[in-house]
Amino acid sequence: MNIGFAVCGSFCTYQQVFPVMEALAAEHTVIPIFSDVSYTTDSRFGTHKDHIDRAEQICGHEVLHTIPQVEPIGPKGLLDALVIAPCTGNTLAKLAHSIADGPVTMAAKSHLRNGRPVIVAVSTNDALAGAAENIGTLLGRKHYYFVPFGQDSPEKKPTSMVADFTKIPDTLTLALEGKQIQPIIL
Repeated sequence: MNIGFAVCGSFCTYQQVFPVMEALAAEHTVIPIFSDVSYTTDSRFGTHKDHIDRAEQICGHEVLHTIPQVEPIGPKGLLDALVIAPCTGNTLAKLAHSIADGPVTMAAKSHLRNGRPVIVAVSTNDALAGAAENIGTLLGRKHYYFVPFGQDSPEKKPTSMVADFTKIPDTLTLALEGKQIQPIIL
């Protein structure tokens, strides 16, 4: 199976996301895709180069990071599924409004033309605020499947929610059957 694994800029989750990418790559062909922010930003969680190198080492494939690189995904039917993990509030908003102005959103748009699943692993500080509407919109759209998510720090960040990244493989398996894993909210 060919899986696209799109990484957005919730850098604090990378230590949880990369092991899942590695587990999937052990059994499938995984193509890493980085958002503009992920591809260019250094943070207290590591340098962009370290993250790129790690993804390329895990997947054995160059990170796709431009619109021209990802646009052929749909026309050539390159992927069976696309995982977006972590999926930030910014990316959720763009997906909900069909904005394809970067490599991750263009990969999703291109992939969706084939009616194949997009697996969304939310990581945003405003999931129970501004991003809630966009999550709701995508929950109602065909071919979008959510990795179960819940509040990660209710006392300090009452509107923040993060996916349980360990549930990506199970979500993916069910999404390929056209089913949403339950429960969605942890």
